[in-house]
Amino acid sequence: MSETRILIACEKSQAVTIEFRKLGFTAFSCDTQDCSGGHPEWHIKGDVLSIIDDDWDMMAVFPPCTYLSNVGNGWFNEERYREAARIRKQKRIEAFIFFMMLWHSGIKHICIENPVGYVNSHFRKPDQITHPWYFGDNHMKKTCLWLKNLPPLKYDLSDKTEPEPLYQHQNGVKKGQNVHYTESLGFSKDRANLRSRTFPGIAKAMAQQWGAYLKEVTC
Repeated sequence: MSETRILIACEKSQAVTIEFRKLGFTAFSCDTQDCSGGHPEWHIKGDVLSIIDDDWDMMAVFPPCTYLSNVGNGWFNEERYREAARIRKQKRIEAFIFFMMLWHSGIKHICIENPVGYVNSHFRKPDQITHPWYFGDNHMKKTCLWLKNLPPLKYDLSDKTEPEPLYQHQNGVKKGQNVHYTESLGFSKDRANLRSRTFPGIAKAMAQQWGAYLKEVTC
């Protein structure tokens, strides 16, 4: 049987790539930035669209959510932000086109991750919505998964409870109130990377569950 080739696109951290590699899969991360996961030999630096036709069996994508997430909707107000808002709207359209090009690639098994936002209302609802705490990480971060020829991830909440309050909102949410992981982040040069963080539990679940599924359907 030929090797199973897995592309983890828009992934600088290599969190998911490393989990697939642990299970013996030929997995590569791809991003326009250098990787930060410690394995440059498993990283393809560049535009994912330039390698998308290179015989991949599966692709998981974590595209930038800056212009697609509902969190930034206020910045699209043209009356208030004028040309800056118009530019932002154009970037949102470009981000959505990128999402759809990935979705309509020739790769058979696909997962695309993003927050609730523009994709939900202009494409379709996601196949699954998760939080990191579903998979053992004590964080709230609502995450949508659009799946093509992949099963939803399984999890058991019977032995888990919603996370204890971890953060205080930068704008002064009442102390002790639980807020979304991304709402807790201040503005910094690393905000985008922190906001797109893939937590260890879901990275491991993706590799273990979808890896087992790929073995079943390709053997």
